[in-house]
Amino acid sequence: MAEKRSKYDTDPLDPDFARQTDEMWGATRGVEQPRSTDDVSGATTQLMPESPQPAPNPQSTSNDPPRAPQSEAPTQRMDEKFSPSYPSIFIPPTYQQPPVPYQQPQYQQPPYQQPYAPPPAGVSAAGTSPERTIAGLNIKEKWATVLPYAPFYIGIVAALIELLMVPRREVRVRFHAAQGLALQAAILALSYLFTFIGFFTSSWTGGGLVRLAGFVFLIISMIRVWKGGEHRIGPLNDATKWLNERIDPRKS
Repeated sequence: MAEKRSKYDTDPLDPDFARQTDEMWGATRGVEQPRSTDDVSGATTQLMPESPQPAPNPQSTSNDPPRAPQSEAPTQRMDEKFSPSYPSIFIPPTYQQPPVPYQQPQYQQPPYQQPYAPPPAGVSAAGTSPERTIAGLNIKEKWATVLPYAPFYIGIVAALIELLMVPRREVRVRFHAAQGLALQAAILALSYLFTFIGFFTSSWTGGGLVRLAGFVFLIISMIRVWKGGEHRIGPLNDATKWLNERIDPRKS
C-alpha cells in the first residue's frame, strides 16, 4: 500500500522533488545555461566624453561659511611659525607700569637761616664752665668776653687780640670779641661824624653826646656779659658775622 503524502512534504531524496521545484518557480530544466568559462571578450568599451564642469558662482563664495583662522585649525605643521593662541587663565598677565606723566619742577624756597647767635649764657662751645682758661690767652672765659666792651681804645685792642689769638672752636669768646669790635667802631664813627658836622654848625655838643651815650652802653654791656646774660645787638649782626669770618686766628 502506497504512503499518502501532502503537498508540503519536501523530501530532497524524492525523485519528483526537482521537478516540483521547477514547476513551482516556473523554471525549465531543459534549457542549457551558459558556461562560466565561455569567452565573453569583445570590442573595447568607448568612454563617453566628460561633461564640462559648471563655472564657479561668485555669489556662492560669499555665502560659504567662514573658515577658522590658522591658529584654530585642527592640525598645524611643525615647521611653520606658531601663531599666538589664547592666553591661559593660569598664567598671570605681564604687568606693565603705566607711564609717569611729566611734572614741571616746583620752586622750592631756600631754607631759613637763623641769624648768628652766641651760645647760651654760662656755657661755652665745649660745654664747660666760664671759669675755664681760654687757649691762646691764658685768661678765664668771663674776662675774655668782657674785655672787648671796655670803654675807649682798651676794648678795640682787646677785641683784635682775641680774634687773632683765640681758635674758632671758642665760639662764645670770638662772638663777643667781634661784636665788641663792631660796637666800638660804630661809636667812633658816629662821634667823628657829629664832630665833623659841628665844624659847620658851630655846635660841639653832638659829638660829646654820642661819646657819652656810647660810654654808658659799653658799661651796661660789660655788666650783662659778666653776669652771664645773653647780650646780642641786632643792628650789628651782619658786621659781627663779617668780622668773625674775615679775621682768622693766627696759627701756632
